[in-house]
Amino acid sequence: MDEGYIKFESHWKETAPLPGAEIEELNTWRQRLYEMSLIGAYDNGVGYGNISRRYGKTRQFIISGSATGNLAELTASHYALVTRVEAEENRLWCEGPVVASSESMSHAAIYQECSGANGVIHVHHAGLWKALLHNVPTTGKEAPYGSPEMAASIVRLIRETRLKEQKIFVMEGHEEGIFTFGHSLAEAFDVLMLYYHTFPHSGPQPPP
Repeated sequence: MDEGYIKFESHWKETAPLPGAEIEELNTWRQRLYEMSLIGAYDNGVGYGNISRRYGKTRQFIISGSATGNLAELTASHYALVTRVEAEENRLWCEGPVVASSESMSHAAIYQECSGANGVIHVHHAGLWKALLHNVPTTGKEAPYGSPEMAASIVRLIRETRLKEQKIFVMEGHEEGIFTFGHSLAEAFDVLMLYYHTFPHSGPQPPP
């Protein structure tokens, strides 16, 4: 398993944490997802799942850092600001106390293509992933997570399917991987819960 391994060329500038107010909303939703095991860690300790929000009116965004999925609680020291992405060149620039998540390039593709997207959630759930595969927009099987191929596959879905309206897609080349987004993190969470409660799957049911 190569989960969590950063595949892009990362240009990381180590800086002080963002102010607490900048990550408060992120932490609120991240905590709910963690408590539902939609963000967390596998038995081998490798973490999965991440969350981000657009920073101002730019394409920059704040995202949970690499190797944070296994942590029960995050602080400002666990988030990074992604300032620039060159997906075709497989390069990403970020700053903060930690390196940005290995899935940052996928988040960047959404913010680039969807001007109304201000919050993005990436979770893992085997049962829901199987139920949604090809029933919602689905990235190419040949596209591994965190890669230029995945970013390009996401862009194609946004341009060629109803993804902007549905706001959810699954990653065929990244088993268990599900993305949702919305005008806010609250909407991204609501989209996820809509499909969670609509599509039959194995696993615990969170409260409505």
